[in-house]
Amino acid sequence: MLLSTLFFTLMSTMVKYLAEFGAFQLVFFRSLWTLIFSTSFLIYHKIPLWGNQKKLLVMRGFIGTSSMVLFFMALHFMTLGSAVTLRYTAPFFVAILAVLFLSEKIKFIQWICFGISFAGVILVKGFDATLDYFGLLIILLSSLTSAITYTLISKIGSKDHFMVIINYFMLTATLIGALGSLFQWKNPEGNQWLYFILLGITGLIAQVLMTKAFQIGPAYKIAPYKFVEVIFSLAFGILVFMDVYTFYSLFGMAMIILGLIMNEVFKKRSLTQ
Repeated sequence: MLLSTLFFTLMSTMVKYLAEFGAFQLVFFRSLWTLIFSTSFLIYHKIPLWGNQKKLLVMRGFIGTSSMVLFFMALHFMTLGSAVTLRYTAPFFVAILAVLFLSEKIKFIQWICFGISFAGVILVKGFDATLDYFGLLIILLSSLTSAITYTLISKIGSKDHFMVIINYFMLTATLIGALGSLFQWKNPEGNQWLYFILLGITGLIAQVLMTKAFQIGPAYKIAPYKFVEVIFSLAFGILVFMDVYTFYSLFGMAMIILGLIMNEVFKKRSLTQ
């Protein structure tokens, strides 16, 4: 899982580095490689491409693509560390959606944890000079659509092969990315082609490693490691883009992650009791 988070950070770094290109063009190059891999995998293993729950799979594809587009857009408006950290507010939205649509119960202590994370969001917004309200809106919408995606994947469950789910996502993202690129296409030049290729490769490796990690170990043990991506993102942001963070914005990020980790701990305890 640590390797997966590292490659996700590398992918986000490529997106940030290619900020002069539109989000749809970045989504297209990010998705194309993984689509080729997932489709080849399904054909080789003779797994039906279109799955069993087509409506849910299509919804997952469109909403997942929306989340990716919004996240790539957000990287144009803020530091890498802030974007990645704020996107991790998704569990808060997942909890709300689970209460509304899955009739799940959230303990009071978990709401306190989410409150800590939300206070962290306010701190990050108030003390990160690169983050305006439009950027905050975009990244929170990306987080919300991520939460809807997680809920849809939970609804799909094991009735469809995990690679079918990935394939729907990548097919949708590639098509929407290609369509959106028609209105904002910019020809890459020189080394930019290399970075676009690396964007697709790092996204593919990260996706495969994450999937394998969740196959090998229990989700409640694997999931907390994804928060290491915040540390990687802060480091890459400082080293590559010379990002500057105030004490209070870093403290806000720490509060967001602390609240989410505490929620994971309390959720794990409630499952084992």
